[in-house]
Amino acid sequence: MSTLSDPPRESFQLSMLLSDTRYRGYTFQFIALIILVASVAYLMSNLFANLAAAGLNISYEFLGDPSGYDVNQTLIPYTSQSTHLTAAWVGILNTLLVAFMACLTATILGVIAGVLRLSKNWLVSKLMSVYVEAFRNVPVLIWILIINTLVVLLPSPRAYRGAEPEAEMLFGMFALTNRGVYMPAPVWGSGSLVVVFTFLASLVAIFMFRGWATKQLYDKGQDINKLWPTLVLFFVPTILIYFIMGSPIGIEYPELKGFNFQGGLEVQRPLIALWLALSIYTGAFIAENVRAGIQAISKGQTEAAASLGLRPNRIMNLVVLPQALRVIIPPLISQFLNITKNSSLAIAVGYADITATLGGITLNQTGRAIECVLLLMLFYLIISLGISAIMNVYNASVALKER
Repeated sequence: MSTLSDPPRESFQLSMLLSDTRYRGYTFQFIALIILVASVAYLMSNLFANLAAAGLNISYEFLGDPSGYDVNQTLIPYTSQSTHLTAAWVGILNTLLVAFMACLTATILGVIAGVLRLSKNWLVSKLMSVYVEAFRNVPVLIWILIINTLVVLLPSPRAYRGAEPEAEMLFGMFALTNRGVYMPAPVWGSGSLVVVFTFLASLVAIFMFRGWATKQLYDKGQDINKLWPTLVLFFVPTILIYFIMGSPIGIEYPELKGFNFQGGLEVQRPLIALWLALSIYTGAFIAENVRAGIQAISKGQTEAAASLGLRPNRIMNLVVLPQALRVIIPPLISQFLNITKNSSLAIAVGYADITATLGGITLNQTGRAIECVLLLMLFYLIISLGISAIMNVYNASVALKER
């Protein structure tokens, strides 16, 4: 009886790099890599040659020199005698602040608008359609300028003084002026960190509880009430620790002294204009992503859930949105990246982000254009990769998983 056996292996020959399909792909990739490295090396050598011919060299020693300019809004201590590096950090923190606020607000606004655009109420649906089409078809820079102009039309701080003031503080705590918004600010005392950590621990506990309750619903069909336990975890531990530690956190209210408000927390006009413009503009795009994700779910699942007696809001929260997330999240990542990069338009309203400090005033004062631009590119690259990494982890958690 004859037996079948594999043919003998052919010995490797150099010609197989092109003729054999097992190696051809690696060959082309290696050639492409060599061309890329050679191109980058040529460009870098050309750059250094031109710098040497002009008597220049790449150096970052200027970051240790005094900046010599003021910044209107800072999250860390800063004066005109601080270094350019400190000014860059101020710009980075300001960029991250407005990007985080805009991402959060745009997501909330986009989800609401996307759901309401599919409403059976004709008026609500059309209003959301007008919002989406109006904002996403006009450049964001124009919206930044428009909202900044609207904030300028607010009353001046002087309107809040006098026997019969022209304007009154909202709830006695908030002052909306053409210079910005003045609001109460926390005053941190001894033991305040314990209260803050307790609050953060409560948020983690809420997240874990709601995840456990959702798992019980999907695995065992037990519909556990999430509202009251969530409220208890959110308020009770923090309030108890607050009084146990002797009320270490106070509140400072803004007061009109002279020609302006003193005390409290001041949110200046440029930040408000940039934050609202980025939020409303990007929210229109997110609304379309949400609408597309919801419409990607078969109507049969909605009808099946309704036949089981589920209310419309429960159908949306338990059936539609969990499945729609796998369609919504990938384009949502792009919108978060767009918010971060569009924040570089802050210079149009005088907000001191990283582009205005490092890429603007510092660059002009020191003449170190290449160094400043390279640092700007590195910053936006790191932020973009960080956002993508975090959102991709979440995207993987909501993706369909086969048994």
